[in-house]
Amino acid sequence: MIYQAPAGARDLLPLEVAQKSWINDRLQEVFQRWGYKRIVTSTIEWVDTLLAGGAIQPEMIIQLENAGEGRLGLRPELTASIARAAVNRLKDHSIQRLCYRANVFRNPPIGHHGKQLEFYQAGVELLFVDGLLADAEILLLLKDCLEYLGVTGWQLLLGDAGLTNSLLAIFPLPHRLQIRRCLASLDRVTLERLDLEEHLKQKALQLFELRGNPIEVLSRLSKWELDNSAAKAVNHLESLMELLYHTTDNSFPIVLDLSLVKSFDYYTGIVFVVVKVIDNKPYVLGQGGRYDQLLALYHPQKKPSPGIGFCFNIEDLHHCLRDNPNLPKTIPPSDWLVIPTSFQASKQAFAYAQTLRRAPHIVRVELELKMRTPEEIRQYAKQEGISYLAWVDENSRVKVEMLQS
Repeated sequence: MIYQAPAGARDLLPLEVAQKSWINDRLQEVFQRWGYKRIVTSTIEWVDTLLAGGAIQPEMIIQLENAGEGRLGLRPELTASIARAAVNRLKDHSIQRLCYRANVFRNPPIGHHGKQLEFYQAGVELLFVDGLLADAEILLLLKDCLEYLGVTGWQLLLGDAGLTNSLLAIFPLPHRLQIRRCLASLDRVTLERLDLEEHLKQKALQLFELRGNPIEVLSRLSKWELDNSAAKAVNHLESLMELLYHTTDNSFPIVLDLSLVKSFDYYTGIVFVVVKVIDNKPYVLGQGGRYDQLLALYHPQKKPSPGIGFCFNIEDLHHCLRDNPNLPKTIPPSDWLVIPTSFQASKQAFAYAQTLRRAPHIVRVELELKMRTPEEIRQYAKQEGISYLAWVDENSRVKVEMLQS
């Protein structure tokens, strides 16, 4: 039998680990500069927690054995777990800025056997605060992260779940769900074939076209008959655009897309996706949005609290950054190879290696374990890029040899 990772799973070898760690470390650095503190939640949760009140489809969750009190599952995303932890474990429900780096697990869609099951994410959640400034902070933080990583040519697709739901309210409920699916999949052909009255079909097609330059889209939308909630959402978007553009000197690449519908259905306000196209293939670098009802699901008294956040998809970021000169291209070699000159010198060699490792900065030190010949040792050290050899005898005498690069 040939042992391999299960279908949909994969191993990360040292260079890929180093590259993705570089991406993650830089993201965490930006998060911390903005005042976000790292949180770690359980990989395993009760399935009821992961379903987020029905916002996440059960078939997406990789379920485990029945634990007696209910079924357990692997988290398909982090927001629900952080919401649960925040309302039940944090005593202070004033503004909380939380960040994370973690793996998530998702069942592939039916018919996609072998598709990736495990994903790596890094993101933030801004809890217990709503309003214009909170929305702006999240979007500006996202932009700051991408710029610090050196990602170029990306776009932010921005929508509003509450506004889109308000605009869909004019359609009969069965058709409303169909229209929503058409919007989510950008399926204009099916939308045109729906059995709708002509004026409703035209409205649906207009809704499909509500994407583009934010100022132009909002101008077109101002001509619609809007209810109070929709009008409030439009005003919020106008104010948000003004603040973002003023803060970034109009350099924020935003496409307003009011047909944007997310797969996780707990969003109540702005929703967004960051995309970059390479060789005509779009990569989703990150996504997020506002979820002002989610925390109430996990609160003992069902008390609602606002929240907003986003996550980056590390795999797609990694693909888009492969040409970045700062991304590690090799694994750093060891600095030293410590060689006992005889078996009796092993204790002294271990002690000297430990002395080197205790330097105030990181020093990579290997110990020769095979008792190879000096020629074999030098050949190995040159092959691995090791700079220094330290020959240690049983009397703790050390002879240092520097190898030419």
